[in-house]
Amino acid sequence: MKTLKLNTKVVAVSFLAFLLAALTSLRGGDEPKMIPLFDGKTLKDWKVRGGKATYQVEDGMIVGMTVEGSPNTFLCTARDYGDFVLEFDVLCDKELNSGVQIRSHVYEKDTPQPSQPTRIRKAGEVFGYQCEIASQDRGTSGNFWDEARQTKWFDDFATRTEAKKAFQDGEWNHFRIVAQGNHIRSWVNGISCADFRDSTDASGFIGLQVHSVQQGAGPFKVRWKNIKIRELKPGEKI
Repeated sequence: MKTLKLNTKVVAVSFLAFLLAALTSLRGGDEPKMIPLFDGKTLKDWKVRGGKATYQVEDGMIVGMTVEGSPNTFLCTARDYGDFVLEFDVLCDKELNSGVQIRSHVYEKDTPQPSQPTRIRKAGEVFGYQCEIASQDRGTSGNFWDEARQTKWFDDFATRTEAKKAFQDGEWNHFRIVAQGNHIRSWVNGISCADFRDSTDASGFIGLQVHSVQQGAGPFKVRWKNIKIRELKPGEKI
């Protein structure tokens, strides 16, 4: 009889623990789920814009490779995104700089560049916020460049020693980007990098850049994996 009572108590405690875990889950105790933007197998729902660099899937990665004579090229999402948390891992040849566009667009026709009207941006060129991916000696990874438009940095890394050294050459680097309203932030390998406000673009596509290269250089590669996103509701706390 004593053994029976002990087993009954154990069962009762285990059942209560199960109920508590279930209630915690229902109340939203788990962190919101990130949704893959890349299925690890195909480039479905992605589109190449701006140039002739190549993109292919290898071992669960998107691999972009330079093509001599090609302008900057971008593999872009088929749809636009506004407020979101975006995360990805990237490995880039040191000789090549790259980037990830957010809230971006293409010129519908040949257009004078706003920051330099004598330069004409061709129809189909990509423009917008670009989170930089570059070798550590450049000290710019995680900052945002206004690609093909104002051609300026949105934040100032001059006194941010940790941010300038966050990117690790020859290794996989983890990026986290948060865009909420006019507030845009980034982290590289968990280190806070860009943090600025700008109201130019509220939404647009996401694009993976293969930068142009000088004649005779390359080919060079940049690789992405674990590309995930979580769209945010207005005013949502993260």
